[in-house]
Amino acid sequence: MSLVIKIRQITRDFRMGGEILKVLKGLDLDIERGEYVALMGPSGSGKSTLMNILGCLDTPTSGLYELNGANVSQMSDDDLAEIRNKEIGFVFQTFNLLPRTTALDNVALPMIYAGVGKADRIKRATEVLHDVGLADRMDHKPSELSGGQRQRVAVGRALVNKPSIILADEPTGNLDSKTSEEIMLLIDAIHQAGNTVIVVTHEEEVASRAKRIIRLRDGQIESDTKGVLVNG
Repeated sequence: MSLVIKIRQITRDFRMGGEILKVLKGLDLDIERGEYVALMGPSGSGKSTLMNILGCLDTPTSGLYELNGANVSQMSDDDLAEIRNKEIGFVFQTFNLLPRTTALDNVALPMIYAGVGKADRIKRATEVLHDVGLADRMDHKPSELSGGQRQRVAVGRALVNKPSIILADEPTGNLDSKTSEEIMLLIDAIHQAGNTVIVVTHEEEVASRAKRIIRLRDGQIESDTKGVLVNG
């Protein structure tokens, strides 16, 4: 298996007034292509900070982060934006859809930044909406969709550029239990199709679907079930 993520001695400090707050304290982490990982930890454990670094939304204070063999820990903001768009598909708790734009155009959006032509964008976005079970809702705007349907659009948008990693941050946080189950079945299927999936969650039920659970506490990895059978 090849590594998609390699992290060595990552730290992240934040200046709070006159004090330095050390949030991540020298993390080492390898994630292989095709893994299904849950990232857990109490509030203040550093999991959101780690997710932002993994998603190239933030850079570490020190240490090495390689994504697909490229050292992204010292990249410029423009380079990070390009890597984010090409390599990472985000699914957020709050959906983050453009409110006045159809499901089709929301899904196609990352391809505009990637320079894909209009005909190809429409073709690919249509395929993806079929895959996430929204073929009959392509022309609907977010306000015309249920919470679960909005999250399906968000999952479609995450998949559209065929990224190296799907990064899902509390993907069921705003959904009822039935809809949560539907979205997690969709994420399970994305993993089964060969994608690397990282889910950030505080819910044990969501985490138990992953093949590996990494728990953070006080800016360090407290436990990692890699090599241990999590759920059969």
